[in-house]
Amino acid sequence: MTAFISPSRRLRRTPFSDGVEAQGVKAYTVYNRMLLPTMFESVEADYHHLKNHVQVWDVAAERQVELRGPDAGRLMQMLTPRDLRGMTAGQCYYVPIVDETGGMLNDPVAVKLAEDRWWISIADSDLLLWVKGIASGFRLDVLVDEPDVSPLAIQGPKSDDLMARVFGEGVRDIRFFRYGIFDFHGRDMVIARSGYSKQGGFEIYVEGSDIGMPLWDALFAAGEDLNVRAGCPNGIERVEGGLLSYGNDMTDDNTPHECGLGKFCNTHTAIGCIGRDALLRVAKEGPVKQVRAFAIGGDKVPGCDRPWPVYSGGKQVGQITSAAWSPDFETNVAIGMVRMTHWDAGTELRVDVLGEDRPALVREGFWA
Repeated sequence: MTAFISPSRRLRRTPFSDGVEAQGVKAYTVYNRMLLPTMFESVEADYHHLKNHVQVWDVAAERQVELRGPDAGRLMQMLTPRDLRGMTAGQCYYVPIVDETGGMLNDPVAVKLAEDRWWISIADSDLLLWVKGIASGFRLDVLVDEPDVSPLAIQGPKSDDLMARVFGEGVRDIRFFRYGIFDFHGRDMVIARSGYSKQGGFEIYVEGSDIGMPLWDALFAAGEDLNVRAGCPNGIERVEGGLLSYGNDMTDDNTPHECGLGKFCNTHTAIGCIGRDALLRVAKEGPVKQVRAFAIGGDKVPGCDRPWPVYSGGKQVGQITSAAWSPDFETNVAIGMVRMTHWDAGTELRVDVLGEDRPALVREGFWA
């Protein structure tokens, strides 16, 4: 039996939904109370196309939390253990967001527009409410709101060619995790070299819903000979590249160090971070479990819609949180959290895949 999602105003469409539907979207998930496409032709066909051509992704569900006002920079530093003092306008930073216990609340990209204006491009969570609470509780001189800004990602090896046709050759000069401001139909658009894939590309922060479909149509018209298609974050490619998914591979029960994000925690210098004291203790003692890459033996695994227990000698030592069959590497690739006693590369473990016992091997690193 096929189940459907009932439409309502609580489940918001995006500025690009008309284009997504015209391109034949076959599946959605709900992300920040919005529609996020998850499949067009098939997950494997979308995967191969992403690795060889160029795709336009409706990722408007990656909502923005805007900080604007004299205390915007102070508030941004309170939210993350990453030291932001050296960050300048024109840069984007991957920033773990933590609570007072050091638990992960989100792992967004922070976009610094000016000293007094920031965008936080969030994963799926109610981060807006947390940020509003901090701003109010500390009586900061800052406005916190969700602006009418909808990201559109251009991903794949032909991304530069497509973007240059629409925005000019200067777009090729944007460095990784930097952004530039480019004109489209008289509108300034923030364009960053970033995205939720390892195939390279850009994220366009489309400010104003009314310009969404004109931009969508322009990209498809310009990329017809590049085999441009609508796409979406791909579950196979994501796991191969070790791109973590908040709510799947980590929650507020995990610290950044457990998620392998310790390099983004400058706890000795990120003065003002709300979770700093807790993370200082974690940094000193070290995590007792951590995210690792796994290869799972046997036939193709199904989608991982719940944690799969990982065992050693009959004792649970971890769990798999994301998994997929990789056509390129011809194995089941997986992300999981495992205890320090069993996290060394080459460790052989067992995993319960929906009642089926499978061999699992801890890898040195991810595949891409």
